[in-house]
Amino acid sequence: MSATRPLREAIVDLDAIASNVSTIAARVAPAGVIAVVKANAYGHGAVPVARAALAGGASRLGVADLDEAHELRDAGIDAPILAWLHDPVADFAPAIARGIEIGVSSLDQLERVAQASDAATDAAAPAAPARVHLKIDTGLSRNGVAPEEWPAVVARAADLEAEGRLVVVGVFSHFANTSREVDAAQLAAFERALAAADAAGLRPALRHLASSEQALRDPSSRYDAVRIGIGMYGLTPFGDGTTSADLGLTPAMTLRARVVAVRRVPGDTGVSYGHLWRTDRPTTLVLVPIGYADGMPRHATGSGAEVLVGGQRRPIVGRVAMDQVVVDVGDQAVEIGDEVVVFGDPATGAPSADELAEAAGTIGYEIVTRVGARVARTHVGEAGGAVAPSGDVAPGGVDA
Repeated sequence: MSATRPLREAIVDLDAIASNVSTIAARVAPAGVIAVVKANAYGHGAVPVARAALAGGASRLGVADLDEAHELRDAGIDAPILAWLHDPVADFAPAIARGIEIGVSSLDQLERVAQASDAATDAAAPAAPARVHLKIDTGLSRNGVAPEEWPAVVARAADLEAEGRLVVVGVFSHFANTSREVDAAQLAAFERALAAADAAGLRPALRHLASSEQALRDPSSRYDAVRIGIGMYGLTPFGDGTTSADLGLTPAMTLRARVVAVRRVPGDTGVSYGHLWRTDRPTTLVLVPIGYADGMPRHATGSGAEVLVGGQRRPIVGRVAMDQVVVDVGDQAVEIGDEVVVFGDPATGAPSADELAEAAGTIGYEIVTRVGARVARTHVGEAGGAVAPSGDVAPGGVDA
């Protein structure tokens, strides 16, 4: 075993990312794909994942805030990028100058973007005017223009576009993922918003509403583009028992660690804080240095969550601690340094992130996104280039 291998490691397969994007793109065509790489690409690494997604056929990238967009530009990624959640005092001018598209959720934001567009053009002529996507709230009650304010916003946007101060590239919204009936109501609200934009004289090239769930389920929601997040990472967006494999998707992240202690104990031995679990027989316990600081949910305590040790799935027992968990391996022969897979691709026999999420009463999105900073990320595969921790060339990758 390599002495340089990280104690805790998240292996991210960029080829799986590219393949998942390609699979979804083929299914939703002719709609384009906006690959969502916010929150450090759901914990997978924003820059390498963005490159892999583009290699797989994504035409645009989506992020939450401007800092995330600038990170991609700083890395040399020149594809269209949309950012939609803004600091109240955000300076839009640098983003406009770099061609970052801005999601607009209020009349005030629209005016501020127009003013920043003027400043960006004056400072970096002949910079193009701001490129915006107007967001309508169709029922999620988060960001987005309120329906009663929408007519004024699209009218003002049309005026600003006619003045050459900005370009309305898109109109978008977001489903609440509540029920088919609620989805249908949101779809109807989106249609009304599009009609109002058209009446105001706007002709956006991109209308986008669907995320992974609706993109895969409802062709009527696809419009000109879909925003894919969790599906791109190979996890299921559905809560009905549909697996990644059922959708033709491959989980991209494998979280693993090494055994740091092995202990044979008698029956009736208390394990971890509070002795919530006691052995019911002589058994072997192994210590794995993955805790809630690393993304292992504390709610996985007593849940039946399992890990893969030596090709066999074994239960986590006792309280999940900040830095470690205990695994009951029975009479299995395990040594210090052996690999433990916390989650990965079920095709390898490992539990999936979705299984861990179910055990902990959460969702796969949270499991992969919350993997902690001290867990090394190692990117493998050819898609977009792959870089190992500390700059070493990753297997099958290139030093980028």
